[in-house]
Amino acid sequence: MSRRNQLGDLQLAIMRVLWSEGEASASAVHRALWDERGLAPTTIATMLRKMEHKGVVSHALEGRKFVYRPETTEAGVRRSMVEQLAQRLFGGDVAAFASYLISENEIDSAELSELEKLVAQKSRKEKETR
Repeated sequence: MSRRNQLGDLQLAIMRVLWSEGEASASAVHRALWDERGLAPTTIATMLRKMEHKGVVSHALEGRKFVYRPETTEAGVRRSMVEQLAQRLFGGDVAAFASYLISENEIDSAELSELEKLVAQKSRKEKETR
């Protein structure tokens, strides 16, 4: 599991802006997060530099400003963070993790139907690989 894809709350919020926009300057990220976070522009710029050092974003110089781009996918980050959560809370037992999520959350009939389809698909794939 890559530590690169383990993001804190602010880092994840910044990545969501970059995934949505494709690329953005620090000031554009700041504007996008202002209502939600109310952070100083320097805080966003510092975090982007830290994220670049971590390898999750890169930048290009456009005129006099840095434009940041995501270097990891949302799916990759989600996968890594969920794996870490399952490992930390359930010792890597994915079935226990899924059981907990199902038993502890309200699930409507459409969501339950979707889950049943996913389980059936996974079961078919498992049978095919045997």
